[in-house]
Amino acid sequence: MNILVINSGSSSIKFQLIQMPSETLICSGLVERIGQKDAILNYETDKVDTKEIHHIADHNDGLKRVVDLLLDPEKGVIQNTDEIAIVGHRVVHGGNSFSNTTLITEDVKEKINEFSALAPLHNPNNLEGIKVAEQLFPNAKQAAIFDTAFFQTLPEKAKKYAIPNYLYKDHGIQVYGFHGTSHKYVTEKAINYLNLETSKIITIHLGNGCSMTAVENGKSIDHNLGFTPSNGLIMGTRSGDIDHAIVFYLVNSLGYDLDKVNRILTKESGMYGLTGYSDLRDIEAEAVKGNEDCKLALIMNAYRIKKYIGAYTAAMNGLDAIVFTAGIGENSNYIREKVCVDMDYFGIKLDSIKNNLRSKELREINTVDAKTKILVIPTNEELEIAKQAYGLVN
Repeated sequence: MNILVINSGSSSIKFQLIQMPSETLICSGLVERIGQKDAILNYETDKVDTKEIHHIADHNDGLKRVVDLLLDPEKGVIQNTDEIAIVGHRVVHGGNSFSNTTLITEDVKEKINEFSALAPLHNPNNLEGIKVAEQLFPNAKQAAIFDTAFFQTLPEKAKKYAIPNYLYKDHGIQVYGFHGTSHKYVTEKAINYLNLETSKIITIHLGNGCSMTAVENGKSIDHNLGFTPSNGLIMGTRSGDIDHAIVFYLVNSLGYDLDKVNRILTKESGMYGLTGYSDLRDIEAEAVKGNEDCKLALIMNAYRIKKYIGAYTAAMNGLDAIVFTAGIGENSNYIREKVCVDMDYFGIKLDSIKNNLRSKELREINTVDAKTKILVIPTNEELEIAKQAYGLVN
């Protein structure tokens, strides 16, 4: 059975075609920098490895280019769309409506759209991916896998806000958590690698969107994204943690309307607001050239991560390992170094030589005498989505 997995992020689309249940990867790719003139489309099979640069206006445009490649007479891997049995979609926000993988119906799409207000950079793109896939693969089953599902185990002390109880009970205002598919995948890999009966792990997902999870014995017990994927760490264009009174100051004192404030905090803040760049590769390159704004932004980024490591170690009363994953976590030796420096008290000691090595495999980058393991684990949300989608229909 062929399962096409579509993972629409805030500025990217990852995709994989996977044969199940053998978990055989047929092709994979990534569309990144969506909305920019120099958007990049990477596409790889066992015979083809290509990189194209286009102006990709939006996710709809990006998804159609992906399907064109799948069907291409020379580069493609399928002859017609009926060869796809299931399309599995990552959906960021499912609220309390979805705790498990589900087949997509009109009611499900309405719910995904309803939660777009809580994940404005993601759910609309997730929904767009579903609609395009329904058109392009009319005979395939469509399945939704929700980022919020992994965080159903959060205890009330972690998921409740200190606001009136009726807002929690009647309106569902609480911590939901995001990047759950990634956190679940790397957690399972880490536990298997560590071979511990009990474990205390912090998973650090760093991409255009960023999040951290405290995982005790395989279950999420705290997470730094909340009601929406906007708080916590400094992200590509999102501010992360701020004083909520800033919103009222922008509205009441500076005269901004709420739409403008929302746009500032979600699309014009974070690394972009600090530097003018949203892609960390550009920011690191500029920092090397001496750009002081970029240097400071990178330091701020790492500092925020360090603070959460301290908080989650306290919450679990211990720490066996930290895990770096996703695009930045896997590839930025600079960020990993800045996060791990001066963390000896937590048993975190980085081996700089190991840290500078590139690999697509799970690896340790801690010193031999370190009490706490520092693991780099490439995430594979797409495989996790394929496994869950396959399990749903079987």
